[in-house]
Amino acid sequence: MPQIRLEGVSKNYRQEPDKRIIAAVQDVNLTIEQGEFVFITGSSGAGKSTLLQLLSCETQPSRGSVYLDDINVSSLARWLWERKRQSFGYVPQVSTLIRKKTIAENLFPVAALGPGRSRSAEERMIKALRLVGMGDVLYRYPVELSQGECRRVELARAIVNNPPILALDELTANLDEDTAWDIFLFLTEVNHHGTTVIMATHAKNFVNLMRRRVITLVDGRILGDVQKGRYGDVV
Repeated sequence: MPQIRLEGVSKNYRQEPDKRIIAAVQDVNLTIEQGEFVFITGSSGAGKSTLLQLLSCETQPSRGSVYLDDINVSSLARWLWERKRQSFGYVPQVSTLIRKKTIAENLFPVAALGPGRSRSAEERMIKALRLVGMGDVLYRYPVELSQGECRRVELARAIVNNPPILALDELTANLDEDTAWDIFLFLTEVNHHGTTVIMATHAKNFVNLMRRRVITLVDGRILGDVQKGRYGDVV
């Protein structure tokens, strides 16, 4: 089962319009074992989203190496790198559901990459939606759903092919407490079955209640990495 390892990883971006280089993540060394539940915390702009993207092969580092089961994915050819990305179910911070397409049309491009390809895609889409409590929305449109329901749909898209790793960016942000708690309970159950869960979040109360591994970022660097931690723990 996949282990993720970052060695000396940095990610830089060029800021417009002055072309200044901004270091979003700096000199990170980090290992996440299969089956862990990890929270990535820190203030806005600390680098949480960038670190999550690096861990889930959504972006490549400017410097350093990203390993998935001892394979340096940051040095792979593009088509091999894309194949490794299928080990992850990823939910970005900003919704990527296409408003003019049905939920089925939004999920199908991901589901079609899974086992059995397109032959069993609809069956897997229905199953994933049912698991997140959204089994009756396959042919509805995102504009017909609430914000919380759309986030559940994006979670369904992330789990549709039963990936070994989930990478979730602020999945519960701006949701009411009951909806957020339902999602955390679902993720706990998924994790109990062996799926790695990596979640960037500001949800302080839930982090403190769950007492899982907490990684704290400050200015793109890891300041704290605490097992059974609380929000903001650095030792």
